[in-house]
Amino acid sequence: MGRLTTHVLDAAHGCPGRDIKIELYRVEGAGLELVATATTNDDGRCDAPVLQGADYQSGVYQIHFHAGDYYRARGVKLAEPAFLDVVVLRFGISAEQDHYHVPLLISPYSYSTYRGS
Repeated sequence: MGRLTTHVLDAAHGCPGRDIKIELYRVEGAGLELVATATTNDDGRCDAPVLQGADYQSGVYQIHFHAGDYYRARGVKLAEPAFLDVVVLRFGISAEQDHYHVPLLISPYSYSTYRGS
C-alpha cells in the first residue's frame, strides 16, 4: 500500500521541528483540493502517513509547512512579513511507487528538501 510521509528538521536550533502544521493539497487544474492536515510530533514527523490507502493516487500535490507560526511560537523574532512564512513544495506522485518521503530542513531564512526514502 502506498504512502506519503514527511519529516521536518529545524536547522536554526538543531532539533526536530515539532508542532508544525502541515496541509496537503492535490493540484486540480488551476485549483487546490485539501486532502489532509497534520501536525508534526516531538520527532518532527507525523504520527501517521500524510497520504495513504485509497487517497494515495498519482498526481501533482502541494504540501504547505507553516514554518512562520512554528518560529513565532519558539519566540524567534521574524520580520513582518516573514521571509518564509508558509513553505510550499509542489511535487508529483506516481502511485506505482509505494512510498514517497518528503523531508524539510528549515530555518527562518532558508529551506531544503529532497525525495527521501
